Amino acid sequence: MDSFGRRVPPTVKPTNYVAGLGRGAVGFTTRSDIGPAREAANTAPGGGLQGMQGPGAMPPPPPMPGMQGLGPGQHGPERTDYGQAPEGYVAGMGRGMGDKAIEQGETNPIKEKLARETADLNERNFDQFSGYGGSIFGDSTPYENDDAEADRVYEAVDERMDSRRKRAREAKLVETMKRFREERPKISDQFADLKRELKDVTREEWEGIPDIGDHSLRLKQKKRPDRLTPMTDSVLSSMAAGLDNTGHTGALDARQQKTGGFETPMSGARTPMGGWKTPMLGGGTTSVAGTSSSLTSGLAAARGTVLGLKLDKMSDSVAGQTVVDPQGYLTDLNSIKVNTASEVGDIKKARLLLKSVTTTNPKHAPGWIAAARVEEIAGKAIAARKLIQLGCEACPDAEDVWLEAARLQSSDANGRSVLQRAVTRLPTSTKLWLRAAELEPDANRKKAVLRRALELIPSSVKLWRVAVELEDVEDARILLGRAVECVPHSVDMWLALARLETYENARRVLNQAREAIPTEPAIWLTAAKLEEAHGHGADLVDRIVSKAVRSLASYQVVIDREAWLKEAESAEQAQAPLTCAAVVRHTIGLGVEVEDRKRTWLDDADACLARSSIATARAVYAHALSIYPNKKEIWKRACSLEKKFGSPQQLQETLKKAVECCPQAEVLWLMAAKEQWLAGDVDGARETLGDAFEANPDSEPVWLAAVKLEWENDERERARALLARARSTAPSARVWLKAALLERECEDFDAELQLLDEAITSYPSFHKFYLMAAQACESENKGSDKRLGDMKAARDFYQRGLKKCPKCAALWIGAAALEEKAFGATRARSVLELARSRNKGTPSLWLAAMRLERRHGHQKLAENLQAKALQECESSGELWADCISTAPRPARKGKSLEALKRCDNDARVIVAVANLFVSERKHNKARKWFARATALEPDLGDAWAHAYFFEVKDGTDQTRQDLVDRCVAAEPAHGELWTSVAKDPKNARLDVAQKLRLCAEKLKRAEDEEALA
Repeated sequence: MDSFGRRVPPTVKPTNYVAGLGRGAVGFTTRSDIGPAREAANTAPGGGLQGMQGPGAMPPPPPMPGMQGLGPGQHGPERTDYGQAPEGYVAGMGRGMGDKAIEQGETNPIKEKLARETADLNERNFDQFSGYGGSIFGDSTPYENDDAEADRVYEAVDERMDSRRKRAREAKLVETMKRFREERPKISDQFADLKRELKDVTREEWEGIPDIGDHSLRLKQKKRPDRLTPMTDSVLSSMAAGLDNTGHTGALDARQQKTGGFETPMSGARTPMGGWKTPMLGGGTTSVAGTSSSLTSGLAAARGTVLGLKLDKMSDSVAGQTVVDPQGYLTDLNSIKVNTASEVGDIKKARLLLKSVTTTNPKHAPGWIAAARVEEIAGKAIAARKLIQLGCEACPDAEDVWLEAARLQSSDANGRSVLQRAVTRLPTSTKLWLRAAELEPDANRKKAVLRRALELIPSSVKLWRVAVELEDVEDARILLGRAVECVPHSVDMWLALARLETYENARRVLNQAREAIPTEPAIWLTAAKLEEAHGHGADLVDRIVSKAVRSLASYQVVIDREAWLKEAESAEQAQAPLTCAAVVRHTIGLGVEVEDRKRTWLDDADACLARSSIATARAVYAHALSIYPNKKEIWKRACSLEKKFGSPQQLQETLKKAVECCPQAEVLWLMAAKEQWLAGDVDGARETLGDAFEANPDSEPVWLAAVKLEWENDERERARALLARARSTAPSARVWLKAALLERECEDFDAELQLLDEAITSYPSFHKFYLMAAQACESENKGSDKRLGDMKAARDFYQRGLKKCPKCAALWIGAAALEEKAFGATRARSVLELARSRNKGTPSLWLAAMRLERRHGHQKLAENLQAKALQECESSGELWADCISTAPRPARKGKSLEALKRCDNDARVIVAVANLFVSERKHNKARKWFARATALEPDLGDAWAHAYFFEVKDGTDQTRQDLVDRCVAAEPAHGELWTSVAKDPKNARLDVAQKLRLCAEKLKRAEDEEALA
């Protein structure tokens, strides 16, 4: 039927008709049509597979169009004679069915196994994303023409890329390999030239090469020696008695065996030893029953006796000298060095190596010396001497081998015999002759040896020097005369001869030496020292040194200024100051630029002082002052040098020259006047200050120095007159202050207040005037002025001062003290709070507030103030020192560490730490810290006071005196404790040492009060 349901009549099919071809339904072949590639399974009759017969068996499929004649039955017979398929055969591979077979799991298992075995499964070949690296297509993909073409293209690209910069790359590679082979050459390369020379070696030379032997260090099983252990005394005694381990006789003697054991060895009462005689070698007796006593004690006693005999025999030699000390025998044994196993092994290795050295190269002298020393270290002196003797025979021209052989000999006589053979072989060896002379027992034989040596080696300076040292003065002069003829180039010989000659002969010798060696400066300097030693003046010495410098320059001898300074210092050490000064004068300016001369010369003087070369430094300053006479800095240093190391006359002369050259330098005038005053020359000091007035009429320091001079000498009226003239001629705040202080010391308080009123009017911003006026009103001094002893007047002065000087902490502290004295702590606290608000970061105000609270028992409030103060002024040594001293004892060490971190260079903190060490009884540390504090800030009087108080308690008279001397030299002027003592009018006339003792007494009272509290 057609698509419309009509019945179509059957017709005959045309030729080559294929159903569905017209509408595009072309048939295709599948796997089910042609079956598997392997041998087909046996089919049962009826077309079904074997094992599937029966009604349910499927019939064979009909053939496809165009496939007639391929099937069984009507399609033709089926072929089954193809045989077994070859191994590795894949169906469809030949017609491009390989990939489809892979998809269907029909790959070759053999190739899969081979691929698994050859696959690179290293972790370096694994990627987390793509897995193990390798060929994408595997080994089963055929290599075709397009693959070959692609490989050729890639190879061409690679060759092109390699050709770029190929020459430079190859050159770099060659250079790298060359450098590598130079740094790490192969052994074959090192000996290549030597191997080429082997072709010239004859057969006799080959046969003459010694056999090196088997010196390898491979591990070998060494034959162990038999161990022989001595038997104990008990075993020996048992064997001697014929006993077994139980103490009974285990064997019959001959008579017992002869009679069968029934006859006893004793015939009646007779013992085998002829009675009851004890055996001589036994340690006991044998009883009738056969038992034996122990022979241990006998053997031990015998050994002790033998040892005693040996010690007695060794205790004294023929000469009567003790060889073995019985008391120190064990100590001597402990002193014997026993080599360890490792040292023994090292010695054996060294012995083998050095044996190889001496065998392969017997002419190498150091090898023989090293081998002998190895044996010496190993304690085999005889073997060492034998080895070095072989070395002397193998290397007879090596002086070191002969010297080593002489050293290894057991006695000096043997050493002399060795050296006799050595000098016979090497008659021109200086070392051998010197060693031979050393081994001679007396001086005459030494001289004989040295003279024989000088006959053979007249040009040896060492031999001449040693020979001269052995002679007396006359013979040495004769010998040196011959020495300078044989060795005219030796400067030491010429100088030694000049020292031994008289003055005239010495001058002649030095002239000859200068002609022989014109380039040696030591000869010229020796001539200058010679002239100075014989009393000739500085002019002749100066001419000699000047001529020396010119002569050496003409011979182009270059000697720098540092070397000349060393020569000057040598002249100073030789007690020749004129020569020293002449050398400095003519050589100090060599190689120094004009603009750098002053700085360089001052540095040279400092360096000379550091080396304790005082005369050289003095000469440097003198030359510098001759070039720069108006430089007061150089004059100050020169005066300081004379004050410290010179005499008073030299100091006065230097100061006189200084004020003449620098009349405007006030400090030089003051130094001159002070030195004259200290020397007791008051009139001279007045005269010097008078000259200073003429040169500096308006100089405040000069006026004040004149006032102090009269003041210290109790000339108060003259001092008052000088101050009056100074106030009119050179008025200043310090002049008014000194005038007020003078009136206070004279106890004229009315005049003091009057002067202070005038001074405040003239200098309203000088805070010390207000302090002195307030203190005068606050005290109980009597006078006609009503303000004396009036608190209101004192408060008025403080208020006026705070208006003019609001930043002055001393005024605030004084005002607070006045309020505390008059009205109590409340008013004083208010004043200090106001002061801290207007003066931020002022440690003294915080310290005054804390002490105020402590005085009134407010310890907690004081601690709070201390914490705030350390926050605001964290680097204040004054506050940290107070914190350490007031902290509880367990917390002081921690506070000290923190304070040293904050301000480790503050003298107050260092003093507090030193006091902490004092409290812990660590006196050595405390003394070091006190010394550090005084060196760090010598102007701080409190540090000196605490150090002196410590020395008073725990020091000696010497340490106390040293501290006082250093304090006097430092002249301290600051410090809370120090100023409280020094500013007291009662102590105005005291010196530094007396003030120091008063400070120590004040510290003692404070310590006692604290102990009572």
